[in-house]
Amino acid sequence: MSETAATIRLETGDTAPAFTLTDQSGKEVSLADFAGQKVVLYTYPKAFTPGCTKEACDFRDSEARITAAGYVVLAVSSDPVEKLSRFKEEEQLPFTLLSDPDHSVQTAYGAYGEKKNYGRTYIGSIRSTFLIDEEGKIIEALYNVKATGHVDRILKKLAA
Repeated sequence: MSETAATIRLETGDTAPAFTLTDQSGKEVSLADFAGQKVVLYTYPKAFTPGCTKEACDFRDSEARITAAGYVVLAVSSDPVEKLSRFKEEEQLPFTLLSDPDHSVQTAYGAYGEKKNYGRTYIGSIRSTFLIDEEGKIIEALYNVKATGHVDRILKKLAA
């Protein structure tokens, strides 16, 4: 693995790494802004690709149920702010999209590193989801998740 590849994996009980990123409207957003709230933080490779659009729309369509369970949704990708703005508008996404162009947040969460796709190994964003409690602790860290059906599995965990 290269130096830019994530070698850490967060586990239940770990403190969620703090961050401040720019959202789709150019505003700075920090994890600390959500202190006292539960957060579903998900990372995805690239806006407007089929899998990432499916996942985002699943989160969109399930947002009321996620909110009813007491969580707020945040999504992180390496996409520039302008692209995130278009993605949010075109797909009518009700949650915050955050730009992580240098992969620093994805790396801190272990969601950027070596991955395999169609037999090819490379360094990139690893589709992952983190459930974070009101005190900023990891409830669950899910790595290498599938875009399709993933939100349903998250909803089952939130209901448990």
